[in-house]
Amino acid sequence: MFIKNAWYVACASDDINGKPLGRKILGVPMVFFRNEHGEPAALDDFCPHRGAPLSLGQCRDGKLICGYHGLEMGCEGKTVAMPGQRVGGFPAIKAYAAVEYGGFIWVWPGDGAPDRDALPKLEWVDNPAWAYGGGLYHINAGYELMVDNLMDLTHETYVHSTSIGQPEIDETPCKTRVDGDTVYTERFMSGIKAPPFWQMAMRAQGLDDQATVDRWQVCRFTPPSHILIEVGVALEGHGGIDAPDDKKAYSVVVDFITPETETSMWYFWGMARKFKPQDAALTESVKQGQGKIFSEDLEMLERQQANLLRYPDRKLLMLNIDGGGVQSRKVIARKLAQEAEAN
Repeated sequence: MFIKNAWYVACASDDINGKPLGRKILGVPMVFFRNEHGEPAALDDFCPHRGAPLSLGQCRDGKLICGYHGLEMGCEGKTVAMPGQRVGGFPAIKAYAAVEYGGFIWVWPGDGAPDRDALPKLEWVDNPAWAYGGGLYHINAGYELMVDNLMDLTHETYVHSTSIGQPEIDETPCKTRVDGDTVYTERFMSGIKAPPFWQMAMRAQGLDDQATVDRWQVCRFTPPSHILIEVGVALEGHGGIDAPDDKKAYSVVVDFITPETETSMWYFWGMARKFKPQDAALTESVKQGQGKIFSEDLEMLERQQANLLRYPDRKLLMLNIDGGGVQSRKVIARKLAQEAEAN
């Protein structure tokens, strides 16, 4: 079950420059392209003539040309032309609201009125004080498993032991709270050594990478499946997350999770960095480091999903560290119930 009346990331902006892109979202094959004004458009990936995927065609003058027999499809889902045919009676296909924001194309899969204000607020967009780098993984696991993973960072000690993991994560309790539809899980560590990834960030920021630091992790879930995580380290005794910019390395881990099917997802990952924003080499280094970290999650989640499918009747334990994931799933369940009741 998926929340439908919400914005999901469909692709990066560059993915639909000049050619259509087919992508299954919430179990529905969709095609993304740009109209004559360069604005994004989204339709069912289905030609009404013979059912061919429109994504195998091409874009011309803001229209989608089927690669099978040349049918021309407009952005509203109506056939506008076809060689040698009258198309006035051709059935329309479904069109979806699509917008471009923050380097992504977002799609609203539901029938409810799309709300532009429901897009997540991204502080770094068009802000010269920030830099951003990220990527995409296709993961054969249900999206709620990724929500569990990101709302419980205790796993870093084990899955990411050579990069961002350290024993102090286990030793420091996390706190979970809910504010409306937003779930927060917070962990603050004081007077510790930074792990390798954050030592690299400290050096880039001009800080002593062997100095003791205060470290923070503030995970924020918002429906349908977006998680932004404030992370960083500051020289000990300077205020932690509230330390002056020149005393800390501060970032936001970006996690936009788009279900493909019940057991697969598109995972748009990245890191927005509020230090040395003009350093392109650092942006690439951070991106490579984050990519490696997230690839470790990929293997774990895919094998976890396989196990859950193999043993569907086995009950799982719920511990205090699972609070963020549990509360996030409750929000998802409540939104699903609201949509079901509305229909």
